[in-house]
Amino acid sequence: MGAAAQTLAMDGIDAQPAPVLILGLGNILLADEGVGVAVIERLQKHYRLPEGVELLDGGTSGMTLLDDLRNRDILIVVDAVRTGQPPGTVVVLKGEQVPAFFRSKVSPHQLALSDVLAVLTLTGEKPLDVTVIGVEPLSLETRLGLSDVVDGRLDTMIGQVIDELQAAGCRIER
Repeated sequence: MGAAAQTLAMDGIDAQPAPVLILGLGNILLADEGVGVAVIERLQKHYRLPEGVELLDGGTSGMTLLDDLRNRDILIVVDAVRTGQPPGTVVVLKGEQVPAFFRSKVSPHQLALSDVLAVLTLTGEKPLDVTVIGVEPLSLETRLGLSDVVDGRLDTMIGQVIDELQAAGCRIER
């Protein structure tokens, strides 16, 4: 089991991962590329999530996420996405739209996530439901911090994550 999902039951046997994983991806050194990490940080700071929902800052991890994603019921990925829309446009991709997300990569970690999901599909351990919540980046320059445009969309993205969780029957508190 991956570091973030690693828990031991009282008898020393690995416990099952939380059924819901919110995975924030991105490189915080490349401006808006770090939006997924920023969403995870805000959720950790301002919201109380129910048992069974796990937050994970996946950074730019690739195949190391294999154990963290294995056998989840719901996977919500938060990341910068290239959609051809104006910068700051928030998108929610589900079902068959998700593979298309990986064809228009912003960065290498998205290809790695695609590979992880492919391996999990082959082993029968893929998350049952995958949703990508993304925002069109304005800047991918080497610098810390989001552009004002993308930073201004964080609350919208968090709202989308909360909508997905509530649709799955999770109660979220501030």
